[in-house]
Amino acid sequence: MEELGLPDLTTKQIETLCSTAEDAARSYILSKVPLKMVEKLNISVEAEGTRPLSVTVEIDLVPSSKMKDFNANILVTEAVKEALVASESYLRKQK
Repeated sequence: MEELGLPDLTTKQIETLCSTAEDAARSYILSKVPLKMVEKLNISVEAEGTRPLSVTVEIDLVPSSKMKDFNANILVTEAVKEALVASESYLRKQK
């Protein structure tokens, strides 16, 4: 992520940042795959440091066995990108 020149974030802002990223990833995945076709979906977002701030998004997605030939890795990669875009957008609003 590029340098945004942000002030130090409060604990509340960091929590909001993480939940914003998590919501974006979850929404993206569920816009592509119906919930009933998901066996397991765990999303973890962590923000560490202040300058630089590092945001890490981890997604564990197991599609239903009914979804043959489904590449979950591609969907996870796209969802991580969406989460990071949402994080950056949130941070830009904090300037």
